[in-house]
Amino acid sequence: MTALFDKGPFAPCPTPFNLAAHVLRRAEACGDTPALILAGPERDTVWTFAQLQARVLGIAGGLQAQGLRPGARILLRLGNTVEFPLAYLGAIAAGMVPVPTSAQLTTPEITAICAGLAPDLIIAGSGVALPAPLPCPVLTEEAFHALADHPPAAFDMGDPNRAAYIIYTSGTAGVPRAVVHAHRAVWARQMMVQGWYDLRPDDRVFHAGAFNWTYTLGTGLLDPWAMGATAIIPEAGQASADLPALLARHGTTIFAAAPGVYRQMLAAGPLPETPSLRHGLSAGEKLSPQIRQRWEAATGTAIHEAFGMSECSTFISGAPTHPAPDGTLGYPQPGRRLAILDAEGVPVAIDTPGTIAVHRSDPGLMLGYLGAEGDTRARFTADGAWFLTGDQGSMAADHAITYLGRADDMMNAGGYRVSPIEVETALRAHPGLTEVAAVEVPLKPGVTGIAAFYTGLAEVPQDELAAFAETRLARYKRPKLYRKLDALPHGANGKILRRALRDAYEGPQ
Repeated sequence: MTALFDKGPFAPCPTPFNLAAHVLRRAEACGDTPALILAGPERDTVWTFAQLQARVLGIAGGLQAQGLRPGARILLRLGNTVEFPLAYLGAIAAGMVPVPTSAQLTTPEITAICAGLAPDLIIAGSGVALPAPLPCPVLTEEAFHALADHPPAAFDMGDPNRAAYIIYTSGTAGVPRAVVHAHRAVWARQMMVQGWYDLRPDDRVFHAGAFNWTYTLGTGLLDPWAMGATAIIPEAGQASADLPALLARHGTTIFAAAPGVYRQMLAAGPLPETPSLRHGLSAGEKLSPQIRQRWEAATGTAIHEAFGMSECSTFISGAPTHPAPDGTLGYPQPGRRLAILDAEGVPVAIDTPGTIAVHRSDPGLMLGYLGAEGDTRARFTADGAWFLTGDQGSMAADHAITYLGRADDMMNAGGYRVSPIEVETALRAHPGLTEVAAVEVPLKPGVTGIAAFYTGLAEVPQDELAAFAETRLARYKRPKLYRKLDALPHGANGKILRRALRDAYEGPQ
């Protein structure tokens, strides 16, 4: 028996197709039903499905009135505000290609991204860093909202395999990769409905993440809206300690967050009763058993995790109908085709380590890396049939998958995959450092973070290095601690042995 999960292909994506049209397919029927609730400490802002669709199509019409055509790339430099999903869906509705980026990116980081992107328009929020020099026109938030006054556009229907949006992920070479996704990517998300969420039309899904995080965008907004369910997002600035009361007040049925949010909520004190809550969802980084147990004891509900990546979203998960066995990631979602492969691209035997791979036929799989056909080919087996995730795992006889780590040195920082080379390159510009190695290490039980080990003539104050990193790296890429060593370990080929540093790490000193 080989480590292959293939329960038959998922229903093919219809054609013509538009991602935004699929997300808003129930808008007319739902009408005045709340689609989005911005939960504040004293009062809420509510968007109905009718209002949401009208605003999205108005924005689509306004973008067309700017002279932009289908395929135009629109860089989103927006903060944790409702403008983010509106701009994202408005652009896609018009057949354009939005490019969401983290508001934490610094000017050098976003300038480097733009060099390979060549955007046609930037939609910019207040205080968010922009590329220098500007490569194209910039639309402020005020001007952006004025777009909605235009006559509504019709959904731009077309080939489901055409580009719909681009997201950036850290590459192993230290250069952010532009991942191009097709309109069909949202069709694939239906495999998560029963494979992870157990999502229903009458659900009230509360997501604790920021609007401009892809985890929030997909799980917290697009999927509930496609189902006709209500999405609830906390207003910007809400502390994790404030979330339990908001969950209870809004009759939340499904709660989604990163592990760190669960930890902070539990640390804030006793949780209020949430009788409507059915379960929680977690993704982005590994949830510790301790947090899971404490949450279950406090709420009487389980947390179901999902595993995925920017190139394919989530594809392995536990769910209420089939919880993940202890110590595993869960099961391939129904409709997926997954395998554990050896170095030759052949499925290994059950319970044998190998590379977790997704079949090329998966509708959620990326189109490729923008402007990097060689990098794209390198992520597939020689016959092009399987996408190699770079994550190691094993598959049990019941198809549950156990995670065995990365094949490379990629780090996880707050739900973002970060290349150590990107961090090291930025820090090596400091005149007091001669060599740098960035490694993900445990900071305290259940919490990991980035540590920077370096060599130099003298120890550099932590505050100085932190301030230096602040001007060059997004917050989630910055090391949590810095440690001077007499020398960094190297292999026979001269490469830094980051794993040796991680294994030798003894915690904060």
